[in-house]
Amino acid sequence: MAALLKMTMININAVIVIFLVGNSSPIKPTGAFVPSSSSADSRSNRKSTTRLFHQHQNNHRDRRTFLVSSASTAATAAALPFSINTKPSNAITPEQASKSYDTYASTYDDLDGGSIASSLGIDDARKKLLQSAKGNVLEIGVGTGLNLESYDFDSINSLTLVDISEGMLSQAKLRLKEKQVGDTPIKFVQADATSELTSLFGEDKFDTVVDTFSLCVMGNEGAKHCLEEMAMVVKKQEDGGQILLIENTRASNPLLGYYQDITASTAADVGGKGCIYNQNVGEMIKQTKGLQIVREEAFAAGLFRSFTCQKIFPS
Repeated sequence: MAALLKMTMININAVIVIFLVGNSSPIKPTGAFVPSSSSADSRSNRKSTTRLFHQHQNNHRDRRTFLVSSASTAATAAALPFSINTKPSNAITPEQASKSYDTYASTYDDLDGGSIASSLGIDDARKKLLQSAKGNVLEIGVGTGLNLESYDFDSINSLTLVDISEGMLSQAKLRLKEKQVGDTPIKFVQADATSELTSLFGEDKFDTVVDTFSLCVMGNEGAKHCLEEMAMVVKKQEDGGQILLIENTRASNPLLGYYQDITASTAADVGGKGCIYNQNVGEMIKQTKGLQIVREEAFAAGLFRSFTCQKIFPS
């Protein structure tokens, strides 16, 4: 019964996501959705939202399915009064991230979802973006090495893989044994990408810096610091330096974005493994000294975005 319920929820949520992605016009609440200014109603609705997330957590055991299915229940969330007070989303600390991801490491590929990621275009986005990685490449938040399949190693002189979790790095090493990388030197480094990249590697060292789906786990402040670190270690634009990102972002669809805002903290706490899924990554990049976005692509109604960035002057 539990398996049947899970499959049913996945199918329903997939339909909702497809509908939202294909709907080019903004979705507006109907007259049945009446805003409320009552604080009692607001408290009741916050409890309802939390309860909804716990139900999703029980139905979806992997993070990618959980986050997408949570966002796709925006049709349900629209019925909640718009007076709900949001609270800041709390990121897990680097120490918590290291410990928790050590625990997830051996089953992380299952936790992060395979078929859902593929159906949303994430696998294709990885391949499309990472084929342009070249020269001396730094990847942060490497995790279990999911990106290794997407690199063109003929264009890579060296690859440095960073993660805060020793367990994750161990899984990436196992994956690497199954991958043909030729003579490309590969180094594994356990480090905190929000504070240690510059001290470990120095400035203007890498032709390409890569991150996929790590900023959300660092929280808003941690993500900003990480972008600053990446800006320091990547080479300047005139030297061919580039930063390649794929991140969870606040949706383009107004209804989905609203739902993300009111549920981001709960999602991070109960099902997202600390991932704050409504970050405005594009704005963070624009506010990072020395960085500019040269290419941006949104997919799955803007729930995920890829960015190509360059350093236009020394950071």
